[in-house]
Amino acid sequence: MRRKKGKDDTLDAENAAHAAYAGIRTVMPRTRDGMVESLRVLRVTRKTAVAARRIALQMLQTQIVSAPQELRDQVRNLTRMQLIRTIAAWRPDTTDYRDTTTATRLALRSLARRYLELSDEIADLDVPIKSLVEELNPELLTRTGIGIESAAQLLVTAADNPERLRSEASFAALCGISPVPASSGKTVRHRLNRGGDRAANSALHMIVISRWRMDEKTKAYVAKRTAEGMSKLEIMRCLKRYVAREVYYLIKSRTKEIN
Repeated sequence: MRRKKGKDDTLDAENAAHAAYAGIRTVMPRTRDGMVESLRVLRVTRKTAVAARRIALQMLQTQIVSAPQELRDQVRNLTRMQLIRTIAAWRPDTTDYRDTTTATRLALRSLARRYLELSDEIADLDVPIKSLVEELNPELLTRTGIGIESAAQLLVTAADNPERLRSEASFAALCGISPVPASSGKTVRHRLNRGGDRAANSALHMIVISRWRMDEKTKAYVAKRTAEGMSKLEIMRCLKRYVAREVYYLIKSRTKEIN
C-alpha cells in the first residue's frame, strides 16, 4: 500500500489511524516511567560522552601530526595515556598565543584535558548504569558473553513493560533477529534480518561473538553446523536467534518476579 500511495507524514498518520481502527496493527507502546527509562537516559548520555571523547582523541592525534617538530619530538614515543597526561600537564604561556608553537601547545592541552574530563564523566555514569542492570536483571549477567553494556541495551529494548511483547518471536523481530526467507529453487535457506532495533541487534551480535570464542557448547554447535554445510553468516543468524530466545525468557521471568 505504501508503494502504491507514496510516503509522507500525512499519509503515515492516516495509515496508522486506519490500521489501529481496523485492528490490523494493535501494538502496545513502551512505557517511560520505570527504572529501565532511567537506564536509557543514562546510557544515551554516556554514548554521547564516548563519542565526544573519541573525537577529542582523533583531533589530538591529528594536531600532533601537523605540530611543529619540537613538539612532536617531545611526545613521539609515548603511549596513549602517557601522551594525554603529559600534554594535559603542559603549562604554556597563555599570553603568547600569537606564536604558532605556543598556540599549538594550548590547543593540544585543551584536547587532552577534554579527553580526561570525558573519561571521568563516563566512569561516573558507569556506576549507576551497572547498579541499575544488576537490580533489574542480575540473572542476565550470569550468562556467558553477556556484560553490562549488552544487558543494558537488551533491557532498554524490552522497556519497562516487556509484557507488550507477546512471544519470544516478537522480541526476536524487534531485535532484527527473525529469519528472512532467501530460498531459491531446491535450496532452502534464510538470511540475516536488516530491520529492527539495530542497537539490540549489535548487543546480540557481541554476545554471540563472545560465546563463539569462549563457550564450548557454542563451539560444538558451530562445528556441527559447519559440517552440515552452513556458512558462518547462517550460523551467526541461528545463534543470535537462540540468544534472543534465552534473553526474552530471562527478562519475562524477572518482570513477573518483580510484579
